[in-house]
Amino acid sequence: MSSSESSTSRAQPFNRQAQHDAKRTAILSEAARLFNGKGSRATTLQDIAASLGLTKTSLYYYVRTKEELIYQCYLATLQRQHQALGELEARTRVPVERIVGFLKRQFDQWQDARRGRDVHLAALLEIASLNDEHRGAIEGAYIDLFKRLRGYLRDGMADGSLRDGDSTSMTRAIIGCLDWVFHWLHSVPEDGVAAAAEQAADLLLHGLYAGPGCYHSAIAPADVDSGVTTSGFDRDEQNRLKQEAFYKAGTWLFNKKGFNGASLDEIAEYLNVSKGAFYYHIRNKEDLLYNCYNHSLSIVERVYREAEHAGSTGIEKIDYASRRTFLIQNSDLGPLIRYNTITALPTDRRLEVLARTDAANNHFLDFLAQGVTDGSIRAVDPLVARNLLAGAINASMDISLWRRVDNIDDAARDYFDVFFNGLLRREPAHALE
Repeated sequence: MSSSESSTSRAQPFNRQAQHDAKRTAILSEAARLFNGKGSRATTLQDIAASLGLTKTSLYYYVRTKEELIYQCYLATLQRQHQALGELEARTRVPVERIVGFLKRQFDQWQDARRGRDVHLAALLEIASLNDEHRGAIEGAYIDLFKRLRGYLRDGMADGSLRDGDSTSMTRAIIGCLDWVFHWLHSVPEDGVAAAAEQAADLLLHGLYAGPGCYHSAIAPADVDSGVTTSGFDRDEQNRLKQEAFYKAGTWLFNKKGFNGASLDEIAEYLNVSKGAFYYHIRNKEDLLYNCYNHSLSIVERVYREAEHAGSTGIEKIDYASRRTFLIQNSDLGPLIRYNTITALPTDRRLEVLARTDAANNHFLDFLAQGVTDGSIRAVDPLVARNLLAGAINASMDISLWRRVDNIDDAARDYFDVFFNGLLRREPAHALE
């Protein structure tokens, strides 16, 4: 250590700015940990202060409101993500190395935070509930991150190291599949996180498809319809359809504004019904959110049942289920609830919804096992594959905000292409004959 570095080190305890910055970092890290685990709704400033051994008054010196704290946590997350990209760009010019490096960094950072070697980063779950100024700043930083990653894909396609494809859809899918890493890695043993990162990289590089060339499905998803016919004289069915309309409107609003930003009055106004009629069917906002999850899960479970009969191979069934869900998510039948609001549910209901979600997603594991047996799918880690694809499906809503959509199923094929065929160039089928 040089004399100047030693002097700086000794002066650190007396450097008020350094102390302030260190305390602020600790507050953001602890807030992120609690927001990720309990949700922003269930976490109070008093909880964060108590967890750090501070008084609430001391915490107010650094942040005045919970909304401000959420914003600062999200900003810190995006700053770290951009920092990671900057380090990768300084280290290598190879596009695929930058992409894989960024992917693995998500796993490493989560593991380091769990071990106390790094700060916790907040999952960006409630951007929609921020005020206009804060939301604009976060969305701007997120879009910049998106463009940097998309640039790596385009560079790789230009130099021939990566397959050609719709770079915008592929980038959205990659970011989407990583958005939920903070949730499912809790189920991975501590000594298995590095292996999970390697498996995730392998899947994105090589895809699920075990055959030569690229996988192209000839199976069309079912037409979008409600699947319901009813008589105007069937009162029970009419009430059910009214409740379904509430759930669809609630889902739309929760997806757009988050739990905290959504208002029951807005939903009633959106449906052009009186508050009295609304509260006849819906007790409160939490109950509505819970029912929105169950409504979406009923649709997803139906999709998996359809997929059972849609194809003869495992990969065809996974392909059908993915594209059908994407189609619903981006059609009048949807949207399906985004799991960004899951932490707004109380613990018992949250665990119930997640257990039902896991049970539904286990159909994917069955299709995957069938695919490995019938030779249509490579031997991949089933849990990693399931969770990456589930994260991408969760993030697939409003694809038209990211790219032009002339045909929704073509957009779905572009979106999921990376999971079936990978990023790397493939040998054409005729070359292997």
